[in-house]
Amino acid sequence: MLRLGIIGLPNVGKSTLFNALTNSEVSAENYPFCTVDPNVGTVSIPDARLLSLNALVKPKECIPAVVEFVDIAGLVAGASEGEGLGNQFLSHIREVDAIVHVVRCFDDPEVAYVAGPADPRRDHDIITTELALADLAVVERRLDRVQKSARSGDKESEAEARLLTRVIKELEAGRGARDAVSADEEKVRLRQLGLLTVKPVLYAANISEKDLPDGNTAMIEQLRETAREHHEEAEIVVFAAKFEAELTAIDPAEQGDFRQAVGLDEPGLNRLIKTGYKLLDLETFFTIGDNEVRAWTLKKGLTAFDAAGEIHSDFQRGFIRAETIHWEEFVAAGSYKSARDRGLVRGEGRDYPVTDGDILLFRFNV
Repeated sequence: MLRLGIIGLPNVGKSTLFNALTNSEVSAENYPFCTVDPNVGTVSIPDARLLSLNALVKPKECIPAVVEFVDIAGLVAGASEGEGLGNQFLSHIREVDAIVHVVRCFDDPEVAYVAGPADPRRDHDIITTELALADLAVVERRLDRVQKSARSGDKESEAEARLLTRVIKELEAGRGARDAVSADEEKVRLRQLGLLTVKPVLYAANISEKDLPDGNTAMIEQLRETAREHHEEAEIVVFAAKFEAELTAIDPAEQGDFRQAVGLDEPGLNRLIKTGYKLLDLETFFTIGDNEVRAWTLKKGLTAFDAAGEIHSDFQRGFIRAETIHWEEFVAAGSYKSARDRGLVRGEGRDYPVTDGDILLFRFNV
């Protein structure tokens, strides 16, 4: 399951965004640190392809892929040292796959802001610095332990000590740990430490409803520039959190009309998840049967053997082959039997690279 952690300064719209995404009613009061405990919400990922398969197969259940959002309290300068309970809050997002950094890109005199008037560059830099400092404390503690083994001649510890020393230099400069590594094995080692500045970051630019659909251009560009100074792959989703949250109280059949009136083609959730999939290089495959039609999330480039493991370890352990057809071919054929009769269903081995939209039926023996 994809897990995204929502962070930002107090009162920039994090909990309002969480409400919009999860259709929840969590506290979003106009004062700092109203979110003391993390809010966690699991959301079904919208996918028209799954609905088409469900309509055709008519199974007992239709199970979408899901994403989990973790909303923590607003961070402030000094959070890495416990200011505003920052250390406690940061610990809640060390296990997420990526970070959604909410940045305020509008002014509202009725909202209490701890950092003053809207300034995307300043707000970005405050949070980025606190993440770096929080990681610095973790890395320094790890380096102290590793150096003891390194002094005894342990080669693996020596290599890790060199890596951690490079990471410390980047963190002390206010940059992320990701800037210190290039090899995949080094990235894996740092992820095992739960470092925040290794994680991909998606920016949610929170704008006023009156600025829909594109927001205050100057502020959005300011955020884009400063974000890409730190993350070349930075993705930004422009999002009116209050507007999206208010829509959840409206009949779903009427929500589209309200979005079109302000120039939006689809819900903010859809845009956020699409961007998250792109950022994390993810794709979707499907399984079908009389009992259920289901969507699954997989890293791009992985194989049928990897996909089998996503479903159940027995599928992977006893893997024989994967019967494969793309969802569009299946829908055109009208049924699995018809697709097989037409020769559209292929038998693929464990090294078959799964393609977004594949339907997989695993043959296994344990």
